[in-house]
Amino acid sequence: MTVGNGRQFLSIPGPTNVPDEVLAAMQRPAMDIYAGEMIGITDSCTADLKKIFRTRGRIYIYAANGHGGWEAAFTNVLSRGETVLVLESGRFAVGWGEMAQMMGVAVEVLEGGWRGAVDPAAVEERLKRDQAHVIKAIFVVQIDTASGVVNDIPAIRKAMDAAKHPALLMVDAVASLGCMPFEMDAWGVDVAMSGSQKGLMTPPGLAFVAANARAREVHTVANLRTLYWDWTFREGEIHYQKYCGTPPEHLLFGLRKAIDMLLAEGLEHAFRRHALLAEATRAAVAQWAEGQVLAFSISNPAERANSVTCVLMQGSDPEPLLDYCRDKCGVVLGVGLGALTGKAFRIAHMGHCNAPMVLGTLGAVEMGLKALGIPHGAGGVQAAVEYLGRQVAA
Repeated sequence: MTVGNGRQFLSIPGPTNVPDEVLAAMQRPAMDIYAGEMIGITDSCTADLKKIFRTRGRIYIYAANGHGGWEAAFTNVLSRGETVLVLESGRFAVGWGEMAQMMGVAVEVLEGGWRGAVDPAAVEERLKRDQAHVIKAIFVVQIDTASGVVNDIPAIRKAMDAAKHPALLMVDAVASLGCMPFEMDAWGVDVAMSGSQKGLMTPPGLAFVAANARAREVHTVANLRTLYWDWTFREGEIHYQKYCGTPPEHLLFGLRKAIDMLLAEGLEHAFRRHALLAEATRAAVAQWAEGQVLAFSISNPAERANSVTCVLMQGSDPEPLLDYCRDKCGVVLGVGLGALTGKAFRIAHMGHCNAPMVLGTLGAVEMGLKALGIPHGAGGVQAAVEYLGRQVAA
C-alpha cells in the first residue's frame, strides 16, 4: 500500500521547487536577441542581481550550472601555476579546487572535516606563514550542502586582513544566495558565484558571477581566460556578447519572474522564512536523535545552515528510509554525498518552500522511521509544529 499518489514533494538541495509563476513565465515564444525586450531583461536581471549579491561590482550571467560558475570565476582571475588555498568544510569547495587543478592551478587544501565550519584562526595562521604571498586566492563556500554547514565569511575576511594577505577572497554562494544574508561588498568578497536552481527558484542552467574592481584588475593579467567565460568579451557593447552567443532566453524569462517574486517578498522576509523553516526542521531532528541513531552532521548548532539539514544515520543504512519516503509517501530526500555517502540523508528547506511543505516532509520521514523500526525519539513533527506556532504570530 502506498500513500504517495499526488504532487511529489521534492526535498533535495537542488534543483529545488520551481514556482508555477516561474514556469508560466517561461511559456512564451522566443524573441529577437539583438534588440528590444531581451536587452531590457538582461539589464534588469543584472541590476537586480547586484541587489541580491549586495555589490556595486559587475555581474556576469552564464548558460551553465554551478560547476560552470566555478570555472567562470577562477579562469578570469588566475594563471597557470598559481596557487589557491581551498577551505574544506564539506564536498563543494574541494570540488571547486579540483576543477582549478585540472586547468593547471596548484591547489592546497586547508583540511577542516565535515562536522563543522571553517576555522578562521586556522586560515589566519596559514596565511601568516605565506610570507611570499604565493597563495593568490582562497576558495570557500558559504553553505556546503553536502555537510549542511554555514561558514562565517566576514570572519574569514577578518582573518585574511589580520594576516595582511592580499589573496582574493572567492565565495561560492550557490546554496545561500536568496536564502540568507550575503553582503559581498561589506564583507570584502572579491569574487562571488551562484546558480539559478536553489534560492533563486529558477530551473538549473544559469550561473552568476559577481566581481569587484580588484578582481577585474587582476583579470587583465590572468592567462586562464577563455572566450566563453571571459569577462572582457562579455562587457562588449553588442548584446549577444553578454552570453558569448545566443542568450538562454527562456531561463532568463523565468529568472526575471523569480527575482520579481523574491524582491516582492523582501530579502529580509525571505531570510527569516528560511531561518524559521530550518529551525523547525532542526527541532524535529533533535527530537528524533533521542533514539541515538539519528544525529546532526554539524555538531555546533550555530554552524548549521538555513537551507539544508544533513542528518547522520549512525550504524544504519539510510537507503531504506529514502526509498520508503519516495515510494510510499512521494517525498524525495537528498542522499549523502562524498564522505557521507551511505551514512546520511539531507532535508532541503530552501527556495520556493513553505511550512506545509516542510511539515509534510518531516511527517513522511517520521512515518518512515516508524514503519522501518528505526529507533528514534517520538514527536519530531510535533516539535516542529510547536516551534512554528510560537514563532509565527497570529
